[in-house]
Amino acid sequence: MKKILIIEDNPEVRENLEEILSLSGYDISTAENGVVGVEKALKENPHLILCDVMMPKLDGFGVLRILNQKPETNDIPFIFLTAKAEKNDFRVGMNLGADDYITKPFEHLELLEAIETRLKKTERLDKAFKEGVMQTKTLTDEQKGQRELEKLVESKECRFYHKKDIIFREGEMPRRLFYVAKGKVKTYRTNDFGKDFITGVYNPGDFIGFNALLTEGNYQESAATMEDAEVCFIPKEEFMELLSGSRDFTARFIKMLSNNIAEKEAQLINLAYNSIRKRVADALVVLHKKASAIGETKINILRDDLASMVGTAKESVSRMLTDFKSEKLIEIEPNGLITILNEEDLAAIPN
Repeated sequence: MKKILIIEDNPEVRENLEEILSLSGYDISTAENGVVGVEKALKENPHLILCDVMMPKLDGFGVLRILNQKPETNDIPFIFLTAKAEKNDFRVGMNLGADDYITKPFEHLELLEAIETRLKKTERLDKAFKEGVMQTKTLTDEQKGQRELEKLVESKECRFYHKKDIIFREGEMPRRLFYVAKGKVKTYRTNDFGKDFITGVYNPGDFIGFNALLTEGNYQESAATMEDAEVCFIPKEEFMELLSGSRDFTARFIKMLSNNIAEKEAQLINLAYNSIRKRVADALVVLHKKASAIGETKINILRDDLASMVGTAKESVSRMLTDFKSEKLIEIEPNGLITILNEEDLAAIPN
């Protein structure tokens, strides 16, 4: 059964659409605004999305722009629903990559035909892609690309950094790629009042500083160690030579870059629309996943750093952690280490 996500702030229109499509044999999920719609699209991966344009918090254009930039959702057929029919709205929607545009009020048959057409087209494209993959076996070898990355690090100069040491500063000219061999590193930006906002946390095996190398501009953020760490240096020339000469390496690095962008976009949405309680919960889930990826079971982070991740005061973070502990969502050891007891409930905390 095909799943359709309806993103519509008008409850009567939303319920009407849900009833029509359910009777037509579709599995329906609904969202009352754009922010919830993005979250559901990422979580549920529907076969098609119907989305209103004019909505509070995040409009339909914003929803499509975000989903188009995420690998897991950029191929989902997307149909706009709107009461506005000016040509400019059509142009904006289509330029963003919308598959269709239906104006309200619409006939039920018109809606069903548009949905059926888009779903059939997607099925044909999926079939053609799978057949092409079978003929060529694979377009890129991700494992080979990973080996190229690891080979790039071999025999390179590495340096030991103490906790809180600066690796590079915002505004400096990049001359190398950095590889985290041991420890943890954060990237952050500093505002005019000297307050830091953490933009990323990196574990052993991660690369940092590649955005500035690819854009040939100055660093847009600073990097510092969150604990004692060992960082290896890869000359810019070697990195660029491999990037232009190896298809597998390029494919692997593009995936890393896409994941990095997706994480930062999710962080910005969280900051813009979610409560402090929700932001702290989401940050803990992200940190838990990163720790689990390198075989760690506990989160080791300073309260100041956690506050910088979620854009709030240290005192607010401490209060939220105390609440989560009393709700048996986390456990906090005397040394400050955090253990997630119920990741599913923590992730499901409402805004």
